[in-house]
Amino acid sequence: MIDNLRMFGFEALWSPYFFFVICAVTVVYLLFTGPYRYKIEGSKEVDRKTKAFFVFGMALLYICKGGPLDLLGHLMFSAHMAQMALVYLAIPPLLILGTPPWMARLLIHRKGIKPVFHFLTKPLIALLVFNGLFSLYHIPLVFDTVKTDMTLHAIISILLFIASFCMWWPLLNKLEEYQTLNGVKKIGYIFADGMLLTPACALIIFADTSLYATYTDSQAWVNALALCVSPDVIQAMGALAPEMFNVLPPVEDQQLGGVIMKIIQEIVYGIILGYTFFRWAKKEREKDKKQEMELDAGYDASSPISSQ
Repeated sequence: MIDNLRMFGFEALWSPYFFFVICAVTVVYLLFTGPYRYKIEGSKEVDRKTKAFFVFGMALLYICKGGPLDLLGHLMFSAHMAQMALVYLAIPPLLILGTPPWMARLLIHRKGIKPVFHFLTKPLIALLVFNGLFSLYHIPLVFDTVKTDMTLHAIISILLFIASFCMWWPLLNKLEEYQTLNGVKKIGYIFADGMLLTPACALIIFADTSLYATYTDSQAWVNALALCVSPDVIQAMGALAPEMFNVLPPVEDQQLGGVIMKIIQEIVYGIILGYTFFRWAKKEREKDKKQEMELDAGYDASSPISSQ
């Protein structure tokens, strides 16, 4: 398998262009959260934990979309589902947690962006849009069409990423004006999200036939491969077939992909659920403590000793 991958060359395995884009965005972020921060009105100091979230998110994005996993996603369905799970379920939370509130406002509060973003991040809209797009994408006819058309593939990938970002926003954003969910509602939101994503995964896991021609039909498979491998490389390698890279039979690989998606989903949602619960519990303790202090202060002020 590894030897077969080497035939695609370094550029297909480790996209240098995408690497430079990721590095450029990360450097700009570090500059404007570091030495150039004072040039932005309303900026505040950014702690290391926040920066680490963003940098780790960008590194993971490169691994998923610029590293070997991207190529593997065109060769095996299981790798494709692992890639989707990480890109749409793990990376957006890291980027949201890694974006300080003043920077988020700077990006969002722009003419033409704010009203659209405000609408798309409403909890019910965000849930329906992301899970609807995800389920629609995995309808076999849609999937095979998108996977063999570079323009459609780019558009759908961008739309899904924006939708996933909007889906995570109500749970994790740090902006006071966007706190539309309290602790209990956030927990319900996570469970609802998991339920809406389950049908698409179940369809893939329990199917007893291969659903996608992209991973079984040789011509469709080569057309899909052309999205991340140059035509010259494909022509130089001669006859190619999916069987050269399949570790498992197509149906089992498909089922494995659904299982991987579900496992990563459960892990990510479990972490977010724990994070949300403990944040909520901390706020409730702080609120109770504040009320106790106010009651004690009121009692001291009304006591006979203090009145004398």
